[in-house]
Amino acid sequence: MTALSDTVTTTLGPLPRSWLEHREGVDENENEIVSWTEYWLKGELVHRSVHVHLKRGVFADGVQALFS
Repeated sequence: MTALSDTVTTTLGPLPRSWLEHREGVDENENEIVSWTEYWLKGELVHRSVHVHLKRGVFADGVQALFS
């Protein structure tokens, strides 16, 4: 049996990490940094995880004005 950390939850169910091609990417602009991790099996994307880091409160300025 494969340990949980050695598997990836995919669109095809849990698969061994060793079966998959791993790709990562990052995109950045003035408001955010977006990073993602993808797992591919035979040319098919089977998993993508995305993390968005906001550099500043994009929506906070308008809300703050309401309390002033």
